[in-house]
Amino acid sequence: MRASATPCPVAAVVAASLLGGVGACLADAWAETPERTIGAVQSSAAERAPAPSIQALVVSRDQSIYAGSFGMGVFRSHDRGASWTAANTDLSDPFILCLAAARDGTVYAGTFRAGVFRSRDGGKRWEPMNAGLKRLEIKALLIEDGVIYAGTGDGVYRVAEGDNRWRVVTKGLDETLVHSLVMAPERTLFAGTSGRGVFRYKATASEWTRLTHGLVDHEGLVENFIRVLAVDKDQALYAGTFDGGVFRSGDGGQTWRPISRALPNDSIRGIVTNERGLFVATGRGIFKSLNQGRQWTPLNHGLTELSVQVLIVSDDGSLYAGTSSGVFRSDDDGEHWVGISTGLAEAGVSGTP
Repeated sequence: MRASATPCPVAAVVAASLLGGVGACLADAWAETPERTIGAVQSSAAERAPAPSIQALVVSRDQSIYAGSFGMGVFRSHDRGASWTAANTDLSDPFILCLAAARDGTVYAGTFRAGVFRSRDGGKRWEPMNAGLKRLEIKALLIEDGVIYAGTGDGVYRVAEGDNRWRVVTKGLDETLVHSLVMAPERTLFAGTSGRGVFRYKATASEWTRLTHGLVDHEGLVENFIRVLAVDKDQALYAGTFDGGVFRSGDGGQTWRPISRALPNDSIRGIVTNERGLFVATGRGIFKSLNQGRQWTPLNHGLTELSVQVLIVSDDGSLYAGTSSGVFRSDDDGEHWVGISTGLAEAGVSGTP
């Protein structure tokens, strides 16, 4: 049986339907409703303001950390999270859903209502770059070989670094909300969608191909709501669903098998794979597997907020987790976590657009 989730407030249910997450309670994914978040921002008692809900994280080439919040914009840290500053000048939408950093230092932010923004000066100023986009809800950003890919409410778009106009990748995902993107070898692109499962696009193909074989959970339900995708060093694919656990494919998405029967929570928010194991972020904490999901070990020591929204690994091997209440860092593969949200709330109060 799936782990039970905290009952959703009415506002969260409405938000879930708007965001395409019909198969999951987005009160877990976005525990702070826009009204509550904005109310906290407007509080004059900055010292009592809660840490914001962090939906996106990225570490740039100069090791600066960018944290995207749901309602308080973008924050930047130059000291591994010891301190933060708001980075929101000209960022018209403070509801950040994804972030990406290019090799030249340019940072891209995908927002809930206003499309994609680009900063070429370390987050000091942002400029919109939405020419060619049909929908401005941006759920995923991916940078590969000088090309930026965006998962939107109308499929996948691409633009070359330095260019300003987006073009649809190919037909087949029109009017489809894309939550996640990952690139496999030979420039094969995979998209995780809301309501239609996983799709694959090969550079030699003329359209997206839907991949469904085996995407059925342990209750016999077809999993069409894919929140996160990842690929490991052996080119195996992983798909994390809204409320049906994790699936693995060793044949390029042709077939899938569930690997999360032993996980205590099936709401998957992040997947990191490296030589030290498979790390999965859920609505009830972070877990690690060394045997492709046959066993899972909890990694929650020091993680005082278990509703994790995003999980990434930096070039130096540190793990960063964005949660419904701030950011945490682990320097020992998740064995111990430290909160690094000091100053987030205060920076947000002074720097929100």
